[in-house]
Amino acid sequence: MNREKKAEISRLISEGKWLHVTGSRKNVQNTEYYVVIADLLKLDEVRALADFRHHIMTTRWQHCLNVSYYNYRICRLLRLDAVSAARAGLLHDLYHYDTKRYHKGTHTLGHSSYHPMKALENAERIVEMNDRERDMIEKHMWPVTHRRPKYAETYIITLVDKYCAVIEFILPQPARLGRWIRSKTHKA
Repeated sequence: MNREKKAEISRLISEGKWLHVTGSRKNVQNTEYYVVIADLLKLDEVRALADFRHHIMTTRWQHCLNVSYYNYRICRLLRLDAVSAARAGLLHDLYHYDTKRYHKGTHTLGHSSYHPMKALENAERIVEMNDRERDMIEKHMWPVTHRRPKYAETYIITLVDKYCAVIEFILPQPARLGRWIRSKTHKA
């Protein structure tokens, strides 16, 4: 991709006219996927996720979009319920608190166990959901959440969520990853 094209994409992204997922420059607004989630993207509760840092290098909104998109693509490829996968992916981390502050508090449940329940509670308040979507949101942190997923789509979201966390952390800073790898190999 030439420099002019990259500059044009960056401008469109900053103007909100180009919606992309981490690891891709594809404008997902021009896809079948976008039609499935467009109504959710308009909700204030979903848009507010952009105000929270997530996995150090991204926002919770971008993370949810990433999970939603890749979850949709994989479930569609496997001829599973891709629509529910996309919608649950966008809502799977629908909580509006700072994770660092949660860890500093005195809570009986760890964040990894608590936030899926909070996300499900928040999602149920703003949209109608089916059983698959509920299962994906509630159990996306399995095996930490202990209760086994009921649907194939739920197993997929657990893997996609972890994959997205890794690419969100690594892609923005490949030099950081290289330094970390070198530090581990020199100690051996």
